This record gives sequence, C-alpha cells and structure tokens, in this order.
Amino acid sequence: MLDDLRDLGRNFWLYTAGRWISQAGWVVQDVAVPLYVLDKTGSGAMMSAFVMAELIPRLVLNPIAGVIGDRYNRKKLMYGLDIARGVLLFGVLAFNLLGIPELLTVQVLMSILGTFFSAGISGMFPDLVDKERLAQANSLLQMGGQVLRIIGPVLGGLVYALGGIRLAILINAVSFFGSGLFETLIEYEWETRKLSSVHEVWDDMLEGFRFIRDSNPLLILVSLAVILNTLLNPVFAVVLPYLARVTLGLSSVKFGSIETAATLGALAGNLLIAGKLKENSEEVFFKAAFVQLGILFLLVLAAYPAFRDMAYPLLIVTFVLFGVFNTLVNVPLFTKFQKAVPGEVRSRFFTAFETTVMATTPLGMAIVGPILNVLPVYELVGVLLAVSFAIALAFYLRFGETIMRVGEEVPEVIG
Repeated sequence: MLDDLRDLGRNFWLYTAGRWISQAGWVVQDVAVPLYVLDKTGSGAMMSAFVMAELIPRLVLNPIAGVIGDRYNRKKLMYGLDIARGVLLFGVLAFNLLGIPELLTVQVLMSILGTFFSAGISGMFPDLVDKERLAQANSLLQMGGQVLRIIGPVLGGLVYALGGIRLAILINAVSFFGSGLFETLIEYEWETRKLSSVHEVWDDMLEGFRFIRDSNPLLILVSLAVILNTLLNPVFAVVLPYLARVTLGLSSVKFGSIETAATLGALAGNLLIAGKLKENSEEVFFKAAFVQLGILFLLVLAAYPAFRDMAYPLLIVTFVLFGVFNTLVNVPLFTKFQKAVPGEVRSRFFTAFETTVMATTPLGMAIVGPILNVLPVYELVGVLLAVSFAIALAFYLRFGETIMRVGEEVPEVIG
C-alpha cells in the first residue's frame, strides 16, 4: 500500500500537502467568523451578508477565472494567490481591521482570490498524476478535506474560545503561507499566452461553454450531472433541515450528527477507491448512481409519520450509505472530466461546469421551498427521487455506452 501511494509521485504529494494545510486554516476561520459576527451583531441578516459576500464574486468571476487559469502559469497562480491571501490576512491583523464592515470587505477579497486560485488548480491537477492513477489521486485528495470537515467545527470552536477571531485569522494566514511554500516546489511547466484585449477575454470565456456544447459525450454527461444536481441539491439544502428541525424536532446536535454521518460515509467511499477500486471505480459509475438514489428513498420512510420513532437512526444509516455511494459517483465523474478535457481548455471547462451548476441550483431550491408548504415531506422527496431515477435511467438506456467511454479519447480543441 505504501509503495502504491509513493508511486503517485512527488508533485502529487506536494500539491496535496499544500491543499490540506490551507484547508485546515480555512476551516478554523470559517467556523470562527460566523461566531464572531453573531457575537458582535446578533444578526442573522448579517450572517447572510457574509455568505453572499463569498458566493456572489465566485459566481460572477468564475468564467473570467477560467480564462486566466488556461492562459497564465498555473503554478505561479497557485502559490502566488495562496501567499496573497496570507498577506491579506496578516494585514487584517496588523491594521486591526476587525470591524464587521472591514471583515465583510475581506470576505469579498478572499472570495475573489479563491475563485482565481480554484480555476488554476482545476486545470493543473490532472497533469500532476498519471491518467491511470487519477481516481485514486482524487479520492486521496478529498479524504483530507473530509477529515477536516469532521474535526473542523470542534477545532474552530476551540481556537475561537482560546484566542478569539485574531487567533483564527492568524492560523489561517500562516496556513496559506505554508501551503504556498509546498506549492513552489512542484515541478510544472505551462506556457503563458497573454491576453491582448477584452474581446479576447470574452471569446475565451465562451470557449469553455462551446467546448462542452461541441463535444457530444461531454455534453451528455454534463447535462446528466446538472439535472440531477438541480433536483437533488434541494433535498439536502432545504428539505433535510426542514425534516430534521420542523417535522421531527431534532436537536441541533442530532442534526449536525446527520451531516457528520454523510462525511464519514464519503470518507469510507474515498478509502474504498484509493485502496481497492482505483481506476475501476469508473466502471461502477451508473451502478453507484442507482444505488445512491435507492438509498435516498429511505428518506421517504424517515419522513413518514408511521416511522417517526425510527426516524433519527434511519437518517444516520441513510446518510452514511449515501456518503459512500455519492463518492463512488462523484470521483469517477470528475475523473472522467479530467481525462476527457485537454489541458489548454481545462480551467475554462471546469469553471463553465461549476457556473452552470451554481446558476441552476437556486432554481431547484426556489421551486422546492414553496412546495414544502403544500406537500408533506415524504411525498415531495418521493416525487423528486422518482423523477431523478427516471432521468438517470433514461440517460443510462440511451447514452450509457457513450457516457462510460468519456475519458477514453480527448476531444480536439477547435479555435
């Protein structure tokens, strides 16, 4: 097993160490900032403002970031933006910019820097690992983030209790510098192609979407992913909190334990891919998708009045299993994308895909939210899952072979 992990190569482990370090710092700050904002203002509206300050710049700038990620040196973008975020946070501490308006501005700036950072690394990562090891590499990279999500709330809360917001920001600033140090050691070459006009930026932005449109296998797989995300994301973002808190009256601790169960399941799924399935995980993509949907039908039982006494343990089991099989869907999905998309358009592809997902997700939530006031939870979940299953089955029957071949050949970039 150790030899197998070493075979992933020096570049992969430098990249992974950098990502884990920066994620650890960000988890601490991400827990501490909401606590600080609530302590200072007691305002839920201000909390929403901080969330929007992170999401809106990302949504607006994502396509432009994809252009930069494909045009300019990805390694320099990676370590440069990590170090820039560290400098920004040290500046916050040095100049005592800890008022709510100042921190809100910092949140916007961190979101902007993070958007360009993410675009660069999405194009870079698949070049650091052999294609035959991508699924294993993706799963190992995700495992660190999942461990941090499990311990993050406790760690962030402890840091905030001991040193307040200043200590949390200091830890995050140091983590960005540490991450940048690892990233400077990565061996990666990328030829910069400078932009000469605003028109060129616009044309490059559209090329990410055109690339998806012009590659039929990718268009089919992206369409399936976006449709299922639009239908199922509201189940977790809207329906689950409503079911847990309003319908079942579960405590905040029990609700948090359901989310932790999903993370533990995802960690188990990544261990399965990293240790056993590896590249064979792509072969179980559709099987895992159907099993995942089947598992979610247990939510119908959990919401049904006759099973009220069993609802909490049923939810725990459901989300552990869901975490496992959701990982067996998502890792092969992104591995297929990474293999199928050529390096020169990869950042734009992933930002176009992410932008599409972010743009369509609110649509599902806007529809599902009001329906909760009309239909019982178990009926709404049952309808969403039945529609999702029917769509997945239709794609499998009509395009199954095409989807399974995604990644075997790299489409040509036109233009």
